[in-house]
Amino acid sequence: MGISRHATAHWEGDLKTGQGRLATPQSGLLENTRYAFSTRFGEEKGTNPEELIAAAHAGCFTMALSAKLSEAGFPPTSLDTRADVDLSMEGGPQFSQIRLKVKAVVPGLDEVRFRAIADDAKQNCPVSKALSAVPISLESEFSA
Repeated sequence: MGISRHATAHWEGDLKTGQGRLATPQSGLLENTRYAFSTRFGEEKGTNPEELIAAAHAGCFTMALSAKLSEAGFPPTSLDTRADVDLSMEGGPQFSQIRLKVKAVVPGLDEVRFRAIADDAKQNCPVSKALSAVPISLESEFSA
């Protein structure tokens, strides 16, 4: 049995002067959240697809890492992940790379084993799998 989640997008106008609204009706977390050319390619307040993908990837990877560490007998004290999603305009817009950076406190575990478990989580979390066409790197700061 699987689960299904959804979000909605509404757009009015052309690409550069138009604007849209995003919503996540099931959770209600995003309600008419503004997005536009200026929030994606400029500094105007609002969100953008890259930021949302980064949040999804950071969350998914961190949960997968927690699960894998716990399964190995090393439940983490804390995991903090940052995901950077780079959009290249060369040859048309496309994601050029994703960088995951995790800071982990995992008592009783050595750094080599942590790195192996973290690499497995990076490769196998559902968001990483969905984004497998994009190079994904992982940096870690580890303490036991």
